[in-house]
Amino acid sequence: MEEYALQAVERLTTRPAEPYDTLSVDPITPLLGAEVSGLDLARKLTPQQEKEVKQAFLNHHVLVFRDQDITAEQHKRFAGLFGPLHPVALAAEDSDPYVLEIKATGESRMVAGNGWHADGTADAEPSLGSTLHITTVPAGGSGGDTMFANMHLAYELLSPAMRTFLDGLTAIHDGALPWTAAGRTPPPEYDVPRNEHPVVTRHPDTGRKLLFVNAPYTSHIAQLSRAESDALLQLLYAHIARTPLLHCRVRWQPRTLVLWDNRCVQHHAVWDYFPHTRYGRRVAVEGTRPQA
Repeated sequence: MEEYALQAVERLTTRPAEPYDTLSVDPITPLLGAEVSGLDLARKLTPQQEKEVKQAFLNHHVLVFRDQDITAEQHKRFAGLFGPLHPVALAAEDSDPYVLEIKATGESRMVAGNGWHADGTADAEPSLGSTLHITTVPAGGSGGDTMFANMHLAYELLSPAMRTFLDGLTAIHDGALPWTAAGRTPPPEYDVPRNEHPVVTRHPDTGRKLLFVNAPYTSHIAQLSRAESDALLQLLYAHIARTPLLHCRVRWQPRTLVLWDNRCVQHHAVWDYFPHTRYGRRVAVEGTRPQA
């Protein structure tokens, strides 16, 4: 491991452990994710519990809560602790506008999230984060895991020269790309978002830099030729997908809720359980415009 990469990892793994009084936080890896116990999300959190959950969220970016029997309203209440709820794009008229059903069966020919991405980065203000509550896991209890990747560390493990180069760039994010990549056309009622964001942004709560490009939504880097942009983006996507230090893996069990920070992690919903069924509900939180 290069010295600059080693220093980046050591900064995270040697920091003092955060004290928690009302809950337990057990890291999934030293660099990303934690399982939180001692909370019943069906109940309203106390001010101290809310404070500690929010601190754990900033520290670990991905939080896993097991054995949560919650209604859709309780789910929305918990997500609402982090900000106003983010409406579902193209929600059906008779559905809750803030609850997205996540379902794959033997009839599915594609599934949402099967590839490294962050949600809705083509929006002017991509979501702060998401809460996904899985109630049905694939038969036999195996498969259907979700991988997460730390975009702070993805930036920090690049060479100093590459980081300096990326710092001055912006990229176009296009909401039509996931449709066209699947050979489809966005529905006419969908107001397709298209926005330019910095390639390297700062987390609005911590000020820490992170890499902000992803394959489904990033069209090209504005300051480069298409050939240069394609080559650089493919290098960055390979770095995200093939650097194990960036990753943690959440193995779903029924009644598990996972909260992740969409501003600084990417995720990959692994579709390795066909033809079995997986079902859950997702509630997202409004975010702010990414800033360099």
